[in-house]
Amino acid sequence: MEGAGGPGASTQAKRFTDPARPGAESQIAGLIFALLVIDPEGRIAEANQAAENLLGLGVRRMVGRGLTEIVGPLDARVEYRLGDNEAALVARDIAIAAAGAEKRINMTVSALGTHPGWRVVTLSDTGHGEAGGDDDATSSRGAPSILAHEIKNPLAAIRGAAQLAARKLPLADKKLARMITDEVDRIARLIDRMQQLGARGSEACEPCNPHEAIRSAIATLRAGNGPDVPICEEFDPSLPPVLANRDALEQVLLNLIANAREAASGEPEARVSVQTRFVSGFAFSAVRLGRAVRLPIEITVSDNGAGIDPALRDHIFDPFVSSKPSGQGLGLALVRKLVRDMNGSISHERDGRAGLTHFRLHLPLAESPRS
Repeated sequence: MEGAGGPGASTQAKRFTDPARPGAESQIAGLIFALLVIDPEGRIAEANQAAENLLGLGVRRMVGRGLTEIVGPLDARVEYRLGDNEAALVARDIAIAAAGAEKRINMTVSALGTHPGWRVVTLSDTGHGEAGGDDDATSSRGAPSILAHEIKNPLAAIRGAAQLAARKLPLADKKLARMITDEVDRIARLIDRMQQLGARGSEACEPCNPHEAIRSAIATLRAGNGPDVPICEEFDPSLPPVLANRDALEQVLLNLIANAREAASGEPEARVSVQTRFVSGFAFSAVRLGRAVRLPIEITVSDNGAGIDPALRDHIFDPFVSSKPSGQGLGLALVRKLVRDMNGSISHERDGRAGLTHFRLHLPLAESPRS
């Protein structure tokens, strides 16, 4: 018979006194969601790295300021609950202002029983449609199949004509003919994917250089007849490979950059930028995988156009929703599908202060796809 000091108690004591065990600060810093500690006056007393990433502010700029000053104004019901220091709160899919841009987040507020008036607030990005189930796009299955049938026949004719033209063109122009055939082949693969828009399957991913995919997409757009809008590249040259499907990633970028050029085309000083960076603390809770996926590679496509109609902002990734008079509403729905298949995240933000619209794409590292 074991006493109070038996083997079980010894093991438990060792677990809590092991010097290798991470302390509370290390545990909080390692959280994939934003965590803020609020004092009895409603001021931020502490914030972890994920909070800095989500809110776009360093901890020194947050400490001492009110929570609503950083993320407000909030829904009136949320602000009312925040006024009660002892009240718990769970709010889903609410809007906050972070660094001048609107984001949709989930929020929890918990009172610290050991310290009256003090609370812990957690914030997590909803992902703008990324948390939905696999049936999000089921309503669009019919249209892609019909479009695929109607598009594939003329594609074959275009490819054949480009091959014939290549035989008669001078050497300097053969590159353009090859681009036509390459793009036709890519579009044909896209059509196949459109037929899979509502399907559960996904394409194989492999290590991919994101900058090569971006530059290929930009070259294709510049060779076309789209609006003449400058595209600025702001790349992190040290960025490692991502785990992605190259064709799918290029198609995502083509859609996003083409949309950005069109949105900015009416501005006096129209501009589009594509930025890459490493965001160490970003992670997405992939419900369909039953685990959190770290997505440190960020690709942002920005434009200085008028922005999307506020009434549509929460639905822009839904099938058949479009802000264009002649739009079919399949482009961003397909983008979401392709990004989800790569275990990535796509979100939209409007920075009213700077007059910019951002589409942020987050992807996993090739070296540690399951970390």
